[in-house]
Amino acid sequence: MTLAVRYTSARTLDTAPAAPRTPGPGEVELAPAFVGICGTDLHIFHGDMDARVAAPAVLGHEMSGRVVRVGPEVEGWQPGDAVTVMPLRWDDSCPACQVGHQHICQHLDFIGIDSPGAMQQRWTVPASTLVRLPASLSLDRAALVEPTAVAVHDVGRAEVAEGEKVVVVGGGPVGILIALVARAAGAEVRVVELSAHRRLLAEELGLTAWNPADVDVPALVTGWTADAGADVAFEVSGAAGGVTTAVDVLGVRGRLCLVAIHPHPREVNLHRFFWRELTLVGARLYDRTDFEKAVALVADGTIPADRLISKVVPLTQAPAAFEALEGGGDVMKILVDCTDDTQGATV
Repeated sequence: MTLAVRYTSARTLDTAPAAPRTPGPGEVELAPAFVGICGTDLHIFHGDMDARVAAPAVLGHEMSGRVVRVGPEVEGWQPGDAVTVMPLRWDDSCPACQVGHQHICQHLDFIGIDSPGAMQQRWTVPASTLVRLPASLSLDRAALVEPTAVAVHDVGRAEVAEGEKVVVVGGGPVGILIALVARAAGAEVRVVELSAHRRLLAEELGLTAWNPADVDVPALVTGWTADAGADVAFEVSGAAGGVTTAVDVLGVRGRLCLVAIHPHPREVNLHRFFWRELTLVGARLYDRTDFEKAVALVADGTIPADRLISKVVPLTQAPAAFEALEGGGDVMKILVDCTDDTQGATV
């Protein structure tokens, strides 16, 4: 028997024995090494996704690990291979899939939400979801490939180009990753974030960060852009005020990329969209090209993954880690070490 972290009800997780599932045709069994806790996992923990998540549910989709067993009809993989997983399973028949947008399949199985996830010591998944990791990339850093793929997709959807001025509203893990990916694309970037801890980290990574509680962000953008306004704004905060800021900083024909999940309708200044001919684009998930680019960015150090990892905890301490993340601002990314269920947390 192995161990798994399971969501059982609102604000309740347990660590329970789980029987590994033998991989069937086209499947592989993995030994997860490190699994990141993300904002969606917190939404599940709070009970906000009970209509979708069937308890008890094993969580986790930001992961790295190694192949343990290979099922029938699987080629190109063998035990010991270092991998991450693109946790998407689509039906290939819905209208979205038929036009090439499988990542937003209308019947998508997001593995780790709609089906069992990676926060366990053994995990069986379709071989088609595997993404190879280079031997030079440590598995703890590799756990940040999935959120980096989100950022790569977001920057691509916004069509960020070299020399453009970009404002990222929200300096949590995904916001910082978007800022770093946009900078790697040649953009000039500013991050808007309330948390002093997150602003400091952004600045240590060479980014300029502003506190919207202390400064007039649109006025700063006006000065920074010589009254032109930003070319692109990313709304990553999930807050009503963040939406307003993201719209207000944009210049003529600017693009607003909506990244955060807003659970409630928001008021939007549509007059400004009309007056400046703005564009709103949604960005959800990623495709394999995004994932492969994310692997390269983490592996070559463009994404300083070690600086974004706040804490690593053993599997048995995962429930407490969810509670720690609720504090928000002083923590970036917590990883669960699925290989170690005995030792205490390390910082």
